[in-house]
Amino acid sequence: MLFKLSLKNIKKSIKDYTIYFFTLILAVAIFYIFNAMETQTVMLEVSNSTKDIIKLMNTMLSGVSVFVSFILGFLIIYASQFLMKRRKKEFGIYMTLGMSKGKISRILLLETILIGTVSLVIGLVIGTILSQGMSIVVANMFEADMTKFSFVFSTKALGKTILYFCIMYFCVMIFNTISVSKCKLIDLITANKKSETIKMKNPILCTIVFILSVVMLGYAYYNVTVLNTTLTSNQLLTDIVLGVIGTFFLFWSLSGFVLKLVMKRKKLYHKNLNMFILRQVNSKINTTVFSMTTISLMLFLTICILSSALSLKNSMTNNLKELTPVDILLSKKANLTSSDQYYGIPYTEEQIADSKTPITDTLELLDFDWKNNLTDMINVNIYATNDITMKDTFGTEYGAIKKEYPMLLYDSAEPIVKVSEYNKVAKQYGNPTYELKEDEYMIIADFDSMVQIRNRVLKKGTTLTLNGKTYQPKYPECKPGFIEISANHINTGIILIPDQTLPEEMKEETYLIANYTGKTEDEKEEIEAQLASEEVSAFEDKTTLSASTKISIYEASIGLGAIVTFIGIYLGIIFLISSAAILALKELSESSDNKERYMMLRRLGVDEKMIRKTLFIQIAIFFLFPLIVAIIHSIFGIMFASTILETFGNEKLLSSIIMTAIFLIFIYGGYFIITYLCSRSMISEKE
Repeated sequence: MLFKLSLKNIKKSIKDYTIYFFTLILAVAIFYIFNAMETQTVMLEVSNSTKDIIKLMNTMLSGVSVFVSFILGFLIIYASQFLMKRRKKEFGIYMTLGMSKGKISRILLLETILIGTVSLVIGLVIGTILSQGMSIVVANMFEADMTKFSFVFSTKALGKTILYFCIMYFCVMIFNTISVSKCKLIDLITANKKSETIKMKNPILCTIVFILSVVMLGYAYYNVTVLNTTLTSNQLLTDIVLGVIGTFFLFWSLSGFVLKLVMKRKKLYHKNLNMFILRQVNSKINTTVFSMTTISLMLFLTICILSSALSLKNSMTNNLKELTPVDILLSKKANLTSSDQYYGIPYTEEQIADSKTPITDTLELLDFDWKNNLTDMINVNIYATNDITMKDTFGTEYGAIKKEYPMLLYDSAEPIVKVSEYNKVAKQYGNPTYELKEDEYMIIADFDSMVQIRNRVLKKGTTLTLNGKTYQPKYPECKPGFIEISANHINTGIILIPDQTLPEEMKEETYLIANYTGKTEDEKEEIEAQLASEEVSAFEDKTTLSASTKISIYEASIGLGAIVTFIGIYLGIIFLISSAAILALKELSESSDNKERYMMLRRLGVDEKMIRKTLFIQIAIFFLFPLIVAIIHSIFGIMFASTILETFGNEKLLSSIIMTAIFLIFIYGGYFIITYLCSRSMISEKE
C-alpha cells in the first residue's frame, strides 16, 4: 500500500519534481563522464610519457570528484527541503487521517528511493553516451591514434557514481526522517498560509550600505587590475574578503534602494503590474540575501574558471607551433669556476672542466652519436656581465618601474647575444633578422608585460655601456623574437649587439640548436630516447648539459592544458548547476507561497496573459540579478587572471569567453525556462 501511495504521489507531483529530476540526472551524467575518462583513455594509443600525464589527470579528477560529491550532496539536501515544504499540507492530512509519522517517513523514503533510482539510471545512460564523445575530445587533445577506438562502459566509474550517489541519498533520507519527526500537525495544516516575515528596510540606510558596497568593490577591483603587479598574497586575500563582503552588502541594500528609486518614478511604478512585480522582487531579495550572494559568487567562479581554463588550453596549443620550430635545444653553462654555485650547491670539478668544452664534446662523452642523429645544427653563445644589469637597462626609468614592479630581479645580468648568431637562429625559426651599426643595440622579447616595461625605457633612448663603448637603441621598442624553445612566451628580453670580440669570461651559456635526422615520429622518439636513457642520467654530476625538445614540450604542454581544461570544465559546470538549481528551487518555493496572490489578481480582473508576463519578468529579474553582479565581478577577475595567463598567452581569451557564455545560456537558461514553466503551472493550480 505504501509503495502504491508513493508511486501515486510521484505521478501527482511530477511538476514539482521536474527541477529535482533535471538536477539529479545532470549531476549523475557529469559525475560519470569525468570519472569514466580513466577507462576510456586506457584504450588510446599514446606514448608512455603521455600515459603518465593521463594517469595524473585521472588521479586529480578523482580527487576533485570527492569535492564535487560534497557540493552535490548539499544541493540534493537543499532540493529536498523545497519538496518537504511543498508537501507539508499533504503530510498534515495524512496525520489527520491517523497515519503515524513513521509511516509518513517510510512513504517519503520510498519516494526518495524511486526518484533516486530513476534519476540514477537515466543519468548513467546519458553519461555513458556522452562519455564516448568525451573520449574523442581526449584523443584529440593528446593527439592519440583513434584507429583502435571502441565503445567503452566504465564499471569503475559506474561503481564510484553509485557509491557516492548512495552516500548522498542516505544523508537525504536521514534529513527527511528527522524533518518529519519534528513536524507538528498544526504547522503542517497551516503551512501554505505561512510566509516569511518581510521587514522593510530603511531606504536611507540601504542607500548608505549600497554606496559602501560600491566603494568596497571598486577598491578591490582597482587593486586586482591596476595594482596587480604589486599585490602580495595578504593584500590579495584582503581584496577577496572585501569582494565577498561588498557583494553581500550590495544584495542587502539592493531591495530597499531599488524600491525607493523606482517609487520616485511614478509613471514607471504604476504602469501595468510593475508595482506588484517590484514588491515581489523586493521581498525575494530581502529574504535571500545570503543565498543571492553565494549564487553570485559561484557564478563568478564559474565564469572565471571556465574562461581561464579554456583560454589556457587554446593558447598553449597555438603556442606550440610557433615556439617549438626545431626538434631540440641543448644548453650548457660556460666558463664555470670553483666559486660558482647552483642554488647554494657548488659545481663539481668535472662540471667545471666540461663547461669549457663544446656541447658536441659532451655528447660524445655521453656516447650519443650526434653526427648521425642531429642536423641543421647552430651554435649560439649567451654573454652576460654585471656591467649591464636590468637596473642599467632601465636607466632613468628605474625608480618609477621599481615602485610598480618591486619583484623584478633588478641586479641580475642581462643576456647578450651577437646579432649574427641570433640571425642564424631567426632564419632557422622563420623569424625576422636584423642589422645593427657599430654603436647600436636592440632588444628582442615576447613576454608582454616585460615588453611594455622595456618599451618605456627604449622610447627614452636609454644608452648602454659595454667594455667602454656606448650603444644607442636602434628601435624605440622591443622586437618579437626568442631563442629558447618553449610552450610559452618566456623571453623577458635579450640584448642584441653588433658583432665584436667579447671577453671569454663573459660567456655565460652555450646553446646547440638542431633537428633530428629521423623523418617519422617513431624515428625521432627513438633518437630522443637515447638522450633520456639511464646511461645518460648517470653523467648528471659530470656535466651541466640540459635539453629542451619539441616532443617533451608538446607532451607536457598538452597534458597540462588537458588537466586544467577538464578540471576547469568539471568544477565550472558543477558550480553552474548548483547556482542555477538553488535559484530555481528558491523561485519555485516563492511561486508556491504566492499562489494566493496571483488568485487575487485574477479576481481583480487581470487577464492570464498579463499574469504570465508578470511571472516571467519576476523570474527573469531574480535570475539576472546575481548573474549581472557575477559578470561585473568576472570582468575584473578575468583581467587579473589574464596577467597570470600572460606567460601562456591570452590571445584566445575572447573565444573562451564565448564558449563560457554558451555553457551559461544552455545550463543557466535551461533552468530559467524550466523554472518559469513549473512556476506558471503552480500559480494556475486551483485549491
